[in-house]
Amino acid sequence: MDDQGCPRCKTTKYRNPSLKLMVNVCGHTLCENCVEMLFVRGSGNCVQCDTPLRKSNFRVQLFEDPAVDKEVEIRKKVLKIYNKRDFDFPGLREYNDFLEQVEDIVFNLTNNIDVENTKLRMEQYQKENRDLIQRNKVKLSREHEDLEELLLQEQQGNEQRRLDLLQEEQRQLQAKRKNKQALLDELEKSQLPATILLAQHKVRAAKLETQIEQQKLAVKPTNLFSTGIHMRQTVSLQPVPKIEEVLYQYKALHVETYGPLVPELEQLGRLGYLNHVRAAMPQDTAGGYTSALACHRAVQDAFSGMFVFKR
Repeated sequence: MDDQGCPRCKTTKYRNPSLKLMVNVCGHTLCENCVEMLFVRGSGNCVQCDTPLRKSNFRVQLFEDPAVDKEVEIRKKVLKIYNKRDFDFPGLREYNDFLEQVEDIVFNLTNNIDVENTKLRMEQYQKENRDLIQRNKVKLSREHEDLEELLLQEQQGNEQRRLDLLQEEQRQLQAKRKNKQALLDELEKSQLPATILLAQHKVRAAKLETQIEQQKLAVKPTNLFSTGIHMRQTVSLQPVPKIEEVLYQYKALHVETYGPLVPELEQLGRLGYLNHVRAAMPQDTAGGYTSALACHRAVQDAFSGMFVFKR
Protein backbone atom coordinates (compact mmCIF):
# COMPACT_ATOMS: atom_id res chain seq x y z
CA MET A 1 0.00 0.00 0.00
CA ASP A 2 2.88 2.40 0.70
CA ASP A 3 4.09 2.47 -2.90
CA GLN A 4 0.70 3.48 -4.24
CA GLY A 5 0.77 6.98 -5.60
CA CYS A 6 -0.15 9.40 -8.34
CA PRO A 7 2.03 8.99 -11.47
CA ARG A 8 1.73 12.71 -12.28
CA CYS A 9 2.47 14.56 -9.02
CA LYS A 10 4.41 11.60 -7.50
CA THR A 11 2.50 11.88 -4.21
CA THR A 12 2.31 8.54 -2.42
CA LYS A 13 0.08 7.22 0.32
CA TYR A 14 3.15 6.82 2.48
CA ARG A 15 3.72 10.59 2.50
CA ASN A 16 0.02 11.48 2.41
CA PRO A 17 -2.18 8.78 4.03
CA SER A 18 -5.33 10.71 3.08
CA LEU A 19 -4.44 10.58 -0.62
CA LYS A 20 -7.49 9.61 -2.69
CA LEU A 21 -6.63 7.81 -5.93
CA MET A 22 -9.07 7.89 -8.86
CA VAL A 23 -9.25 5.46 -11.78
CA ASN A 24 -10.95 5.57 -15.19
CA VAL A 25 -11.76 3.12 -17.98
CA CYS A 26 -8.15 2.97 -19.17
CA GLY A 27 -7.07 1.54 -15.80
CA HIS A 28 -4.51 4.26 -14.99
CA THR A 29 -4.69 6.16 -11.73
CA LEU A 30 -4.56 9.83 -10.81
CA CYS A 31 -5.00 11.51 -7.48
CA GLU A 32 -8.10 13.58 -6.86
CA ASN A 33 -6.20 16.86 -7.06
CA CYS A 34 -4.70 16.00 -10.47
CA VAL A 35 -8.11 15.00 -11.78
CA GLU A 36 -9.55 18.35 -10.72
CA MET A 37 -6.63 20.17 -12.33
CA LEU A 38 -6.39 18.26 -15.63
CA PHE A 39 -10.11 17.85 -16.28
CA VAL A 40 -11.33 21.34 -15.48
CA ARG A 41 -13.34 21.40 -18.71
CA GLY A 42 -14.85 17.98 -18.02
CA SER A 43 -12.75 16.00 -20.50
CA GLY A 44 -9.14 15.38 -21.40
CA ASN A 45 -6.58 12.70 -22.16
CA CYS A 46 -4.93 10.17 -19.87
CA VAL A 47 -1.45 11.23 -18.79
CA GLN A 48 -0.02 7.73 -19.39
CA CYS A 49 -1.83 6.31 -22.45
CA ASP A 50 -3.41 9.45 -23.98
CA THR A 51 -6.87 7.84 -23.97
CA PRO A 52 -9.73 10.41 -24.17
CA LEU A 53 -11.41 10.50 -20.77
CA ARG A 54 -14.23 12.33 -19.05
CA LYS A 55 -14.09 13.69 -15.52
CA SER A 56 -17.52 12.27 -14.69
CA ASN A 57 -16.26 8.73 -15.35
CA PHE A 58 -13.49 8.87 -12.74
CA ARG A 59 -14.21 6.87 -9.61
CA VAL A 60 -12.37 6.16 -6.38
CA GLN A 61 -9.88 3.32 -6.68
CA LEU A 62 -11.12 0.45 -4.50
CA PHE A 63 -8.44 -2.18 -5.09
CA GLU A 64 -4.69 -2.01 -4.67
CA ASP A 65 -4.24 -3.01 -8.31
CA PRO A 66 -6.00 -0.50 -10.62
CA ALA A 67 -6.34 -3.24 -13.24
CA VAL A 68 -8.88 -4.92 -10.98
CA ASP A 69 -10.97 -1.73 -10.90
CA LYS A 70 -10.73 -1.59 -14.66
CA GLU A 71 -11.92 -5.17 -15.03
CA VAL A 72 -14.83 -4.63 -12.62
CA GLU A 73 -16.03 -1.59 -14.57
CA ILE A 74 -15.67 -3.36 -17.92
CA ARG A 75 -17.50 -6.41 -16.62
CA LYS A 76 -20.45 -4.24 -15.51
CA LYS A 77 -20.72 -2.70 -18.98
CA VAL A 78 -20.43 -6.06 -20.77
CA LEU A 79 -23.04 -7.73 -18.57
CA LYS A 80 -25.53 -4.97 -19.34
CA ILE A 81 -25.44 -6.18 -22.96
CA TYR A 82 -24.77 -9.89 -22.46
CA ASN A 83 -27.53 -10.30 -19.90
CA LYS A 84 -29.00 -13.62 -21.00
CA ARG A 85 -29.95 -16.07 -18.27
CA ASP A 86 -29.68 -19.85 -18.16
CA PHE A 87 -33.36 -20.28 -19.11
CA ASP A 88 -32.71 -18.42 -22.39
CA PHE A 89 -30.73 -21.40 -23.69
CA PRO A 90 -31.87 -24.88 -24.71
CA GLY A 91 -29.24 -26.59 -22.59
CA LEU A 92 -26.44 -26.17 -20.09
CA ARG A 93 -23.72 -26.55 -22.72
CA GLU A 94 -25.02 -23.57 -24.73
CA TYR A 95 -25.22 -21.47 -21.56
CA ASN A 96 -21.62 -22.36 -20.63
CA ASP A 97 -20.47 -21.42 -24.14
CA PHE A 98 -22.20 -18.06 -23.72
CA LEU A 99 -20.40 -17.48 -20.40
CA GLU A 100 -17.08 -18.36 -22.04
CA GLN A 101 -17.79 -15.79 -24.74
CA VAL A 102 -18.47 -13.14 -22.08
CA GLU A 103 -15.21 -13.95 -20.29
CA ASP A 104 -13.27 -13.69 -23.56
CA ILE A 105 -14.72 -10.24 -24.21
CA VAL A 106 -13.92 -9.04 -20.69
CA PHE A 107 -10.39 -10.41 -20.96
CA ASN A 108 -9.75 -8.74 -24.33
CA LEU A 109 -11.04 -5.34 -23.20
CA THR A 110 -9.20 -5.51 -19.88
CA ASN A 111 -5.87 -6.42 -21.44
CA ASN A 112 -6.25 -4.27 -24.62
CA ILE A 113 -6.29 -7.30 -26.93
CA ASP A 114 -8.08 -6.88 -30.27
CA VAL A 115 -10.18 -4.08 -28.79
CA GLU A 116 -11.70 -2.80 -32.04
CA ASN A 117 -12.94 -6.21 -33.21
CA THR A 118 -14.22 -6.99 -29.72
CA LYS A 119 -16.25 -3.78 -29.65
CA LEU A 120 -17.61 -4.55 -33.11
CA ARG A 121 -18.70 -7.99 -31.88
CA MET A 122 -20.48 -6.37 -28.95
CA GLU A 123 -22.25 -3.86 -31.20
CA GLN A 124 -23.32 -6.61 -33.61
CA TYR A 125 -24.63 -8.74 -30.75
CA GLN A 126 -26.51 -5.76 -29.30
CA LYS A 127 -28.21 -5.08 -32.64
CA GLU A 128 -29.21 -8.72 -33.13
CA ASN A 129 -30.54 -9.19 -29.59
CA ARG A 130 -31.95 -5.73 -28.82
CA ASP A 131 -35.42 -6.95 -27.81
CA LEU A 132 -34.13 -9.78 -25.63
CA ILE A 133 -31.63 -7.47 -23.91
CA GLN A 134 -34.40 -5.00 -23.11
CA ARG A 135 -36.69 -7.73 -21.76
CA ASN A 136 -33.95 -9.08 -19.52
CA LYS A 137 -33.21 -5.55 -18.25
CA VAL A 138 -36.85 -5.22 -17.24
CA LYS A 139 -36.76 -8.61 -15.53
CA LEU A 140 -33.60 -7.71 -13.63
CA SER A 141 -35.04 -4.38 -12.50
CA ARG A 142 -38.20 -6.12 -11.28
CA GLU A 143 -36.17 -8.73 -9.44
CA HIS A 144 -34.12 -5.98 -7.79
CA GLU A 145 -37.29 -4.17 -6.76
CA ASP A 146 -38.79 -7.36 -5.33
CA LEU A 147 -35.57 -8.09 -3.47
CA GLU A 148 -35.43 -4.58 -2.03
CA GLU A 149 -39.06 -4.88 -0.94
CA LEU A 150 -38.39 -8.22 0.76
CA LEU A 151 -35.34 -6.79 2.50
CA LEU A 152 -37.39 -3.82 3.68
CA GLN A 153 -40.10 -6.13 5.01
CA GLU A 154 -37.50 -8.24 6.78
CA GLN A 155 -35.92 -5.12 8.28
CA GLN A 156 -39.30 -3.87 9.48
CA GLY A 157 -40.08 -7.29 10.93
CA ASN A 158 -36.77 -7.38 12.79
CA GLU A 159 -37.38 -3.90 14.17
CA GLN A 160 -40.88 -4.88 15.32
CA ARG A 161 -39.54 -8.02 17.01
CA ARG A 162 -36.88 -5.90 18.74
CA LEU A 163 -39.54 -3.52 20.06
CA ASP A 164 -41.71 -6.42 21.22
CA LEU A 165 -38.72 -7.90 23.04
CA LEU A 166 -37.98 -4.60 24.79
CA GLN A 167 -41.61 -4.24 25.85
CA GLU A 168 -41.65 -7.80 27.16
CA GLU A 169 -38.47 -7.17 29.14
CA GLN A 170 -40.05 -4.03 30.64
CA ARG A 171 -43.17 -5.99 31.64
CA GLN A 172 -41.05 -8.69 33.25
CA LEU A 173 -39.02 -6.10 35.15
CA GLN A 174 -42.20 -4.41 36.42
CA ALA A 175 -43.62 -7.77 37.52
CA LYS A 176 -40.46 -8.49 39.54
CA ARG A 177 -40.61 -5.05 41.13
CA LYS A 178 -44.28 -5.54 42.05
CA ASN A 179 -43.45 -8.89 43.63
CA LYS A 180 -40.69 -7.32 45.75
CA GLN A 181 -42.96 -4.43 46.77
CA ALA A 182 -45.69 -6.89 47.72
CA LEU A 183 -43.22 -8.67 50.02
CA LEU A 184 -42.26 -5.40 51.71
CA ASP A 185 -45.93 -4.48 52.22
CA GLU A 186 -46.70 -7.89 53.72
CA LEU A 187 -43.73 -7.69 56.06
CA GLU A 188 -44.95 -4.28 57.18
CA LYS A 189 -48.68 -5.01 57.61
CA SER A 190 -49.13 -8.78 58.00
CA GLN A 191 -49.25 -10.49 61.42
CA LEU A 192 -47.65 -13.67 60.04
CA PRO A 193 -44.05 -14.53 60.90
CA ALA A 194 -41.43 -13.23 58.50
CA THR A 195 -40.19 -16.75 57.70
CA ILE A 196 -43.64 -17.72 56.33
CA LEU A 197 -43.89 -14.53 54.29
CA LEU A 198 -40.42 -15.10 52.83
CA ALA A 199 -41.34 -18.68 51.93
CA GLN A 200 -44.49 -17.46 50.16
CA HIS A 201 -42.45 -14.83 48.34
CA LYS A 202 -39.98 -17.48 47.13
CA VAL A 203 -42.88 -19.57 45.75
CA ARG A 204 -44.31 -16.57 43.90
CA ALA A 205 -40.88 -15.61 42.59
CA ALA A 206 -40.31 -19.17 41.32
CA LYS A 207 -43.69 -19.14 39.52
CA LEU A 208 -42.86 -15.76 38.00
CA GLU A 209 -39.49 -17.01 36.72
CA THR A 210 -41.22 -20.05 35.21
CA GLN A 211 -43.69 -17.82 33.38
CA ILE A 212 -40.86 -15.64 32.08
CA GLU A 213 -38.97 -18.68 30.75
CA GLN A 214 -42.11 -19.98 29.05
CA GLN A 215 -42.66 -16.61 27.40
CA LYS A 216 -39.07 -16.62 26.14
CA LEU A 217 -39.52 -20.08 24.63
CA ALA A 218 -42.76 -19.06 22.95
CA VAL A 219 -40.97 -17.15 20.19
CA LYS A 220 -43.23 -15.27 17.85
CA PRO A 221 -43.11 -17.15 14.53
CA THR A 222 -41.96 -15.19 11.53
CA ASN A 223 -43.71 -15.28 8.18
CA LEU A 224 -40.51 -14.96 6.15
CA PHE A 225 -37.59 -17.25 5.57
CA SER A 226 -34.11 -15.79 5.81
CA THR A 227 -34.07 -15.71 1.99
CA GLY A 228 -37.13 -13.44 1.95
CA ILE A 229 -39.57 -16.09 0.68
CA HIS A 230 -42.92 -16.21 2.45
CA MET A 231 -43.66 -19.38 4.37
CA ARG A 232 -46.35 -21.61 2.83
CA GLN A 233 -45.72 -19.80 -0.45
CA THR A 234 -45.71 -21.93 -3.58
CA VAL A 235 -42.49 -21.29 -5.43
CA SER A 236 -42.18 -22.58 -8.97
CA LEU A 237 -38.66 -23.67 -9.78
CA GLN A 238 -37.46 -24.88 -13.12
CA PRO A 239 -36.16 -28.44 -13.17
CA VAL A 240 -32.43 -28.78 -12.88
CA PRO A 241 -31.02 -30.02 -16.18
CA LYS A 242 -29.66 -33.53 -15.93
CA ILE A 243 -26.23 -34.28 -17.34
CA GLU A 244 -25.92 -37.86 -18.47
CA GLU A 245 -22.37 -39.07 -18.03
CA VAL A 246 -20.69 -42.45 -18.07
CA LEU A 247 -19.99 -43.72 -14.56
CA TYR A 248 -16.36 -43.85 -13.56
CA GLN A 249 -14.86 -47.31 -13.45
CA TYR A 250 -11.80 -47.86 -11.32
CA LYS A 251 -8.83 -49.57 -12.93
CA ALA A 252 -5.97 -50.77 -10.78
CA LEU A 253 -2.70 -48.98 -11.43
CA HIS A 254 -0.19 -51.12 -13.23
CA VAL A 255 3.45 -50.33 -12.41
CA GLU A 256 5.91 -51.59 -15.01
CA THR A 257 9.20 -52.33 -13.26
CA TYR A 258 10.92 -54.05 -16.22
CA GLY A 259 12.25 -56.54 -13.73
CA PRO A 260 10.99 -59.21 -11.29
CA LEU A 261 7.27 -59.20 -10.59
CA VAL A 262 6.35 -57.26 -7.45
CA PRO A 263 4.30 -59.33 -5.00
CA GLU A 264 0.74 -58.21 -4.35
CA LEU A 265 0.02 -56.22 -1.22
CA GLU A 266 -1.78 -59.17 0.37
CA GLN A 267 1.15 -61.56 -0.33
CA LEU A 268 3.87 -59.60 1.48
CA GLY A 269 3.22 -61.09 4.91
CA ARG A 270 2.93 -64.65 3.58
CA LEU A 271 6.20 -64.34 1.66
CA GLY A 272 8.10 -62.97 4.67
CA TYR A 273 8.66 -59.41 3.48
CA LEU A 274 7.16 -57.98 6.68
CA ASN A 275 9.37 -59.95 9.07
CA HIS A 276 11.89 -57.14 9.42
CA VAL A 277 9.49 -54.19 8.98
CA ARG A 278 8.53 -52.15 12.04
CA ALA A 279 4.90 -52.65 12.90
CA ALA A 280 2.72 -49.56 12.60
CA MET A 281 1.87 -47.85 15.88
CA PRO A 282 -1.79 -47.04 16.66
CA GLN A 283 -1.17 -43.33 16.09
CA ASP A 284 0.29 -44.12 12.65
CA THR A 285 -2.82 -45.86 11.36
CA ALA A 286 -5.18 -42.89 11.80
CA GLY A 287 -4.56 -41.68 8.26
CA GLY A 288 -4.80 -45.14 6.70
CA TYR A 289 -1.09 -45.97 6.96
CA THR A 290 -0.10 -49.63 7.21
CA SER A 291 3.27 -51.35 7.37
CA ALA A 292 2.36 -53.47 4.33
CA LEU A 293 1.67 -50.35 2.27
CA ALA A 294 5.08 -48.81 3.06
CA CYS A 295 6.82 -52.14 2.40
CA HIS A 296 5.02 -52.58 -0.91
CA ARG A 297 6.19 -49.16 -2.11
CA ALA A 298 9.77 -49.95 -1.03
CA VAL A 299 9.69 -53.25 -2.92
CA GLN A 300 8.39 -51.49 -6.03
CA ASP A 301 11.27 -49.03 -5.88
CA ALA A 302 13.79 -51.82 -5.29
CA PHE A 303 12.51 -53.96 -8.17
CA SER A 304 12.23 -51.04 -10.57
CA GLY A 305 14.91 -51.13 -13.23
CA MET A 306 16.12 -54.65 -12.34
CA PHE A 307 16.43 -56.77 -15.47
CA VAL A 308 16.15 -60.54 -15.48
CA PHE A 309 18.50 -62.32 -17.85
CA LYS A 310 17.45 -65.76 -18.94
CA ARG A 311 19.95 -68.31 -20.31
